[in-house]
Amino acid sequence: MAGFAGVADGETLRAVTAWLDWLADERRASAHTIEAYRRDAAQFVAFLARHHGALCDLALLAAVTPSDLRGFLAERRGRGVEHASNARSLSALRGLFRFFDRNGIVVNHALRQVRSPRLPKTAPKPLSPEDAASLLDDAADGAGAPWIAARDMALLTLLYGCGLRIAEALALDCRVVPLGETLTVLGKGRKERVVPVLPAVGEAIAAYMDARPFARDKSAPLFVGARGKRLNPGVVQKRLRDMRAQLGLPDTTTPHKLRHSFATHLLSGGADLRAIQELLGHASLSTTQRYTDVDTAALMAAYNRAHPRARS
Repeated sequence: MAGFAGVADGETLRAVTAWLDWLADERRASAHTIEAYRRDAAQFVAFLARHHGALCDLALLAAVTPSDLRGFLAERRGRGVEHASNARSLSALRGLFRFFDRNGIVVNHALRQVRSPRLPKTAPKPLSPEDAASLLDDAADGAGAPWIAARDMALLTLLYGCGLRIAEALALDCRVVPLGETLTVLGKGRKERVVPVLPAVGEAIAAYMDARPFARDKSAPLFVGARGKRLNPGVVQKRLRDMRAQLGLPDTTTPHKLRHSFATHLLSGGADLRAIQELLGHASLSTTQRYTDVDTAALMAAYNRAHPRARS
């Protein structure tokens, strides 16, 4: 296997291969993820071989110390590897050693003593209102069966118009239609929240329901795939990847980006941060406050309009 020649013995190679096969077969990891994890494991094994001056075997993996792990990360930092990549590598190694532990291959808990690199907190970058509109228009003109285009339009309109998480939207059943002025959503921690429904959202859902060729029993899933089963989020993610390529939108344009955009555009329009917290279903206001960093100008304008000292 590439990257392991001359630095690992056959038993180690077979153990790592078993882990990668498990990721593919049991975890359904993507080929991209598996290749990234293979590289991370190969680089760590090569580091151990250099560091200890010996071929890496299972005994050496069992003897890995927190100092070995910190040395590996330090060497990578010295080569200009960013914190985010080091954090991913450390996550891959944790998965590798957990697999070894569960399967009785190697028992080593050194990774529990090593913290992941601290990543800078970044505010979510929303779509512009114009880009959001373009995305919805493109969904409505989607290729394939007309009912699928109507489904995609309805789903994306719901995500952007109500600020739902993709899992919340796909968990809805047909019992919620016809939509009224509000929609009850079951969010994280099985906590219910009520969100307002814009007329455009209700109209998009109604158009989709008129076009869908499958049963509309109350217990049937609202959003379904080509075979009538509950829609898989991976299908939605792929559809968005295709659309963002056609529209020239950034790679960060994901289903969750529509939720970010929902919150940011409300904030830009003068909505109260506490109200946005309720609409998003955030347990803590500090989570919602991440959105304040993306529109400081709007917040300062609101402050200058409202605060007594600012007015004076």
